[in-house]
Amino acid sequence: MSTLPLEVLTMFGETIMKVVPITIVLAVVFTVLTHFWACNPGKPWWRKSEIVTDICYWFFVPLITRVVRIGLLVLGAAVVFNIHDADELIAFYENGHGPLAQLPLWVQGILFLVVSDFLLYWFHRMYHGGGFWKYHAIHHSSEEVEWISAARFHPVNLFLGTVAVDVVLLMAGISPNIMLWVGPFTTFHSAFVHANLNWTLGPFKYVIATPVFHRWHHTSLEQGGNTNFAGTFPIWDIMFGTFRMPEGQLPDNYGVDGEPLPKEFGGQLAYPFRQMRSAAE
Repeated sequence: MSTLPLEVLTMFGETIMKVVPITIVLAVVFTVLTHFWACNPGKPWWRKSEIVTDICYWFFVPLITRVVRIGLLVLGAAVVFNIHDADELIAFYENGHGPLAQLPLWVQGILFLVVSDFLLYWFHRMYHGGGFWKYHAIHHSSEEVEWISAARFHPVNLFLGTVAVDVVLLMAGISPNIMLWVGPFTTFHSAFVHANLNWTLGPFKYVIATPVFHRWHHTSLEQGGNTNFAGTFPIWDIMFGTFRMPEGQLPDNYGVDGEPLPKEFGGQLAYPFRQMRSAAE
């Protein structure tokens, strides 16, 4: 009898056990910080109108991305490197391969962060145009942007974005061990840039993405919704002319222009496909 269902359930359990304490820490940290430095005054994050939807994404996204990432790595190892033996697959997954895996882990981590952020900058711009927007619109649908909004991504957006970039870089040889510290950093930073904080970090706004930097991205197109695409390093926006940080101003209006999107989790997952069906009729 196949042990795959049991392994998947075990993976789900492990992921949830990691997500819960991280969630508690982030909730406490950003509750305290927004009490003193809120960008947009109003009700606290736990009273936002779509909190249930955000909680669903918050726990669903880590589960689905981990399963798909590992599955694609196993498939890639078999197809590209002809690795089928279980022990060899484990070694491949745990240690990486080739020249990149021989670099110190901190070097691999920096390389991963920089290259992935560059690739995701262009994926992000791609999702703001043409047929890809209906998937990315889910992320922009929140009109009350908070730290917990960070996980609101449609699965298609995740797979043809974060997961694809992760798999490409890990297949290139970077050791998955770097995720031990890159993972917590990206989780915290993603929550940080979505937090309701008025922080710009002064001159460091050109070095690392801040809450105000990213909140401009969540505004209407007229205000700045087609700017600030970088997830971590604003240098990409500076280089390619999409940087926007108006001096002395704070963003205060968020959401998607035009047709209102479903507010519940299931409706948002179905939304892009309903749009495709409507366009085909």
